[in-house]
Amino acid sequence: MEAKEAALKQRKSTFQNVRAEFSRKDSVMAVPGREGAYVEKGSYQGRAVGVFTSGGDAQGMNAAVRAVVRMGIYLGCKVYFIKEGYQGMVDGGENIVEATWAQVSGMMNLGGTVIGSARCMSFREREGRLTAALNLVKQNITNLVVIGGDGSLTGANKFRMEWQSLLQELVEQGHITKDRMESCKHLNIAGMVGSIDNDFCGTDMTIGTDSALHRIMEAIDAIATTASSHQRCFVMEVMGRHCGYLALVAALASEADWVFIPEWPPEQGWQDVLCNKLAVERTLGQRLNIIIVAEGAIDREGNPITGDMVKKLISERLKYDTRVTVLGHVQRGGKPSAFDRILGSRMGAEAVLALMEATPDTPACVVSLEGNQTVRVPLMECVERTQAVQKAMDEKNFDEAVRLRGRSFLNNLLTYRKLTKLRPPSSRCSVGDNRNLALMNIGAPACGMNAAMRSFVRLGITKGYNVIAIHDSFDGLLNDNVTPMAWEEVRSWTSKGGSLLGTKKMIAGKIGLEKIAAKFIKHKIHGLCVIGGFEAYHSVVQLCEARYRFPAFCIPMIVIPCTISNNIPGTDFSLGADTALNEITDICDRIKQSALGTKRRVFIVETMGGYCGYLATMAGLAGGADAAYIYEENMTITDLRNDVFHLKNKIKDIGVQRGLILRNENANSNYTTDFIYQLFSEEGKGVFTTRKNVLGHMQQGGVPTPFDRNFGTKMASKAIDHLIAQVEEHTRPDGTVFTSQLETATLLGMQKRHLCFTPVMELTQYANFEKRIPKEQWWLKLRSLLRILAKHEAVAYHTEAVSAGVDEVEDEDNI
Repeated sequence: MEAKEAALKQRKSTFQNVRAEFSRKDSVMAVPGREGAYVEKGSYQGRAVGVFTSGGDAQGMNAAVRAVVRMGIYLGCKVYFIKEGYQGMVDGGENIVEATWAQVSGMMNLGGTVIGSARCMSFREREGRLTAALNLVKQNITNLVVIGGDGSLTGANKFRMEWQSLLQELVEQGHITKDRMESCKHLNIAGMVGSIDNDFCGTDMTIGTDSALHRIMEAIDAIATTASSHQRCFVMEVMGRHCGYLALVAALASEADWVFIPEWPPEQGWQDVLCNKLAVERTLGQRLNIIIVAEGAIDREGNPITGDMVKKLISERLKYDTRVTVLGHVQRGGKPSAFDRILGSRMGAEAVLALMEATPDTPACVVSLEGNQTVRVPLMECVERTQAVQKAMDEKNFDEAVRLRGRSFLNNLLTYRKLTKLRPPSSRCSVGDNRNLALMNIGAPACGMNAAMRSFVRLGITKGYNVIAIHDSFDGLLNDNVTPMAWEEVRSWTSKGGSLLGTKKMIAGKIGLEKIAAKFIKHKIHGLCVIGGFEAYHSVVQLCEARYRFPAFCIPMIVIPCTISNNIPGTDFSLGADTALNEITDICDRIKQSALGTKRRVFIVETMGGYCGYLATMAGLAGGADAAYIYEENMTITDLRNDVFHLKNKIKDIGVQRGLILRNENANSNYTTDFIYQLFSEEGKGVFTTRKNVLGHMQQGGVPTPFDRNFGTKMASKAIDHLIAQVEEHTRPDGTVFTSQLETATLLGMQKRHLCFTPVMELTQYANFEKRIPKEQWWLKLRSLLRILAKHEAVAYHTEAVSAGVDEVEDEDNI
């Protein structure tokens, strides 16, 4: 009996210790750069943070504002809206108001900036800055989050540098006391760049750029149909007064015939080259032409090139029916893309953390994106680099301007120049004579497959290789559904979703390796490119493992990851995942909108992804979900109960009238979508009603996003160069190709900022083949951010930001 009591006490003590440890971890947050150091939730009680948007508006600003407010509240700060940008700071009064947790609900899907933005001439004068300082000191605001362009950020830094002298002047004028000056003596600045032009050095993407590309591609896709019907040429003028990023990426993503950008003006005589190119395209059967002009486009002498000039040239010389469309502020409008919502959320949270960690000696920083990680970069270092780009263009040093834009911009430009110069060869070159590169899709269809195939086919044909298509995966191979790909066959594939070759979810080993080897020999395959999901990766692993038995597999092989689940080891992003994420986010927006009339409603939404929770987690961040249940993070009945309580509190007491719960399809075999729906329906009685939605194959459909089009195009360009180099390296004197080296069976993946070839056999140690997921997934670190932004309760949060320099150019390719 005593032994039982002792055991019971021991178990009780253990339970209490575990619960205490859990409670401690659940209310702390890791400090950046100090491993194992934690800050208690609410430990910055009494701090005041002001947030404002300035300059031109950009989609995604509202997500950033929401994140600043909710992260600030999580840390115990008072957060203030400064409305109408610097003008509101100068005017003060009702323009500086404390923000509440509920106020920022429902902001993420709105374009523009709900707290307003305005140009402010008075802030440029010291008298205006003096008034602004007084208005901030009245609320004890000594931490500012600035969301704007380089002008807005430069102004903030100047304000910071003058801060102590401004306060001293206010003391001398009798507006504040010395004690107040002492308590507010340091002003900390953290910036985020909101600009659709992506014209700020120090970040891979600025807030609003991706959404602007969505608007541009929607317009081009719509215009392409009418242009093709009437055999017209359309000249599209897009924004980009000083930066050609929008025009350049839009040209890559739309198969445009020509692009004019300020950083890379056309050579002398471009008029003849352009007209000859368009004439050749028409002889090849092309019924439309798209030419994209950035509003700041110039020639080599610095003279402007406008859409009307290009129209006049084509109309007069070629007699084509040519029209000009100026997109203008349409590019700033509309709701933000999933990428911009997530980007704004991550940057906003890290901006608050940067302010809390700042010391009097800490320089003002910009929270930027580097690959898949947020980083803190010195503000003025970024501004100086950005200004250096314009100086280089003014001096007509365009090579330097492109270099200063960064590796990502340069690679976009190189890929565009490579593809736009392609022509079907009049005869096969000797190097590639009788060389066959096979192309196939394996796995579920995903947007971006066709963009990658178009790039692969045209580059392969140009280099003298036969590109043969294996239709319907291994089924097509075994049925000899193998055909050569023609130049014109892949025209306009970039904008099409799904797989135009046909694809199936199958693995080589289950089809029969001996049968596959026989077909490889029959069709004389010298190199293989497989575009697809986890089944594609697994199949190439099996082919590589079987090389010692089947010499037919001793050829170079490359996998281009393409799956909406983003569940392949060796890459941070897979083709198709961005499009699927936008589809889910768009559907969730509409689902939540339906609650406006009914009020007090919670939606349970099931997403795809197999056992990978990427889509559920990222869509949760982009859609402002209250929770996202995934396989990688085991849920318990306690989690479900707590989320019910959270929603009851949120709807009944806080006044937010709707809730959203996402569940990955294989999150838990027992806690199914139906179970969660029924649980929430029962427990929410009297407070909210519940509805269930299973999104299904809508997530695989849709039109490819600009990211997936561009990503697929560049991936395939790099893949075929690598594949051809390996084929030529391992060609024997008798003309056969043979290699058993592990380095010749690779997966091309995006890791951090680089496109890397990794042997598929090396990646097997990082893969869970049973669940078809990687063992390590970078996006899991964003799970805690989702919970913090959804709740104002304690959640363990690990900051992701690190300090970095401005776009340190490496030797490897950036995407």
